[in-house]
Amino acid sequence: MHICLFDIDGTLIASGGAGKAALEAALAEMFGVSHNLEKLQLSGRTDYAIIADLLRLHVLDDTPKNRECFLNAYLRHLPRYLHAGRVLPGISELLAHLDERPDVALGLLTGNVRAGAKVKLGFFGLYDYFTFGGYGDHHLDRDDVAREAWTEVQRRFNGSVSPENIWVIGDTPLDIRCARSIGARAVAVATGWHSLAELAEHQPDLLLPDLSNPDLLLSNWEVLGN
Repeated sequence: MHICLFDIDGTLIASGGAGKAALEAALAEMFGVSHNLEKLQLSGRTDYAIIADLLRLHVLDDTPKNRECFLNAYLRHLPRYLHAGRVLPGISELLAHLDERPDVALGLLTGNVRAGAKVKLGFFGLYDYFTFGGYGDHHLDRDDVAREAWTEVQRRFNGSVSPENIWVIGDTPLDIRCARSIGARAVAVATGWHSLAELAEHQPDLLLPDLSNPDLLLSNWEVLGN
């Protein structure tokens, strides 16, 4: 059994800045704060960590109530900004192909909160491919999200999946790092903010410009997987 754990933003979809726009709208709605997040680095980080940074930056108490209000406002605003986004090349074909294989299970390993992942992927018709994963609801560190996903894989498959049969597919050095934290293989794609050269420095098992040719990924995958 092979487990594919996909990142979302920059790997499955390009959101067109929807996340930043929704965060800005949530800050304004809930706390009366005007903040342009254009220069804020969100790539590869968890929503939990991003919200903590924004609350601290604006001297707002990091309480469960403030987090809940902020997150709910973010989720309300998110759908209207996703119209500027798109599914990245090859993703629809790749997911459809993997979904048909009995020896493959598809999951998520994402910094998005679970509800945000559902909104984003549901908007583009991709959410139903994924039935488990690790999410950014409770973790500051992406590696802890990977450990959450690993625990879920072990639970779902009764401990029968070895780490070398888990494939973390993402577009940032943090995706590569978190794959290593659980002993998984790392597939890096240069469809986000990081170039091929930048990703190559972190030595992923596979490095691709994008997933527009699913056969290229699958042929390399089969070689490494044997």
